[in-house]
Amino acid sequence: MKGNFYENERVALFIDGANLYSAARALGFDIDYRRLLKVFREKGRLVRAYYYTALVEDQEYSPIRPLIDWLDYNGYTMVTKPTKEFTDAMGRRKIKGNMDIELAIDVLEMAEHLDHVILFSGDGDFRRLVEAVQRKGLRVSVVSTIKSAPPMVADELRRQADDFIELSELAPLIARNPSERAARPAAAPSTNDSLEDGPHEHLMRTA
Repeated sequence: MKGNFYENERVALFIDGANLYSAARALGFDIDYRRLLKVFREKGRLVRAYYYTALVEDQEYSPIRPLIDWLDYNGYTMVTKPTKEFTDAMGRRKIKGNMDIELAIDVLEMAEHLDHVILFSGDGDFRRLVEAVQRKGLRVSVVSTIKSAPPMVADELRRQADDFIELSELAPLIARNPSERAARPAAAPSTNDSLEDGPHEHLMRTA
């Protein structure tokens, strides 16, 4: 895995759940979140691993709930909020769940306790956040992919980051063995209106 890490630096992971899920899916693999933690614990002093996702609260059963519960019990700090439902101009039912503000606030609040921020997202809206954190003296690595079609990472975010970690190169270290599929959740079944996409695909990002 490419990227510059120092043995005693304080590291935190900030995972945009919907964005990372989409990137891994575009590359054709499921993430083993236990292995993911192990990789970064070996790279520095891992202070915290945050995972951000919105939840559809009015569903009788949320397919993403097993994943959230597993992460919550296995070393991740979960940050969730309810999705909002609206009808677009074409009369179609849409659900949005943008966690950008929550993630940005946590990064800024944690900055004084860290040396290195690992941002799992390709969202170009985070460029200014990365710039602000860098002005505080921290290094920022962005984890996403340019190997998908189209690329999942915004060019401006990739340029702003101190390091870019290509998710496809990280995959051999964090991909889940298909034989473990029943052992613990890595990605939940679909929940969107068409029941064709994965758990995060129905969450519409807002600018």
